[in-house]
Amino acid sequence: MAIIVVVGDYEVDDDPGRVDRDAVWAFLSEHAYWGRWRRREHVERQLAAAWRVVGVYHRPSGALVGFARVVSDGVALAYLADVYVVPAHRGQGLGTALVRATVEHGPGREFRWLLHTDDAHGLYAKVGFAAPDATLLERPGRRGSAVAAEFPAGQ
Repeated sequence: MAIIVVVGDYEVDDDPGRVDRDAVWAFLSEHAYWGRWRRREHVERQLAAAWRVVGVYHRPSGALVGFARVVSDGVALAYLADVYVVPAHRGQGLGTALVRATVEHGPGREFRWLLHTDDAHGLYAKVGFAAPDATLLERPGRRGSAVAAEFPAGQ
């Protein structure tokens, strides 16, 4: 676990001890359309159980400005979750660097990767994500419909 890549004044790092949990909670609870239903204890459990976490850090301040969490069996399958870059730091290629570092560098680069997203399809396509083939079926979570009604995409 170490710095994976440097992008200008930023570094992408997969050291779980470096993750600012307060910053992750602040973004997910206030800005993430996909995650505002969670309580702090949910996020803490997800971070503790994550197979891998990757952060983007602003080098001059040390602040966490981007994040991704991975759930995996550690052998063949990984799920990319909670990917974000703080709005003030977007437009510098950090999202692409974050996703590329998470998926292509380090453990899991040969895995089948999954994610759910309502936006940034072009970013994910850069690292090989595409619509699923006919072999993928999904049983949606029961919480999902209530969340979608309460927090429409983009709000």
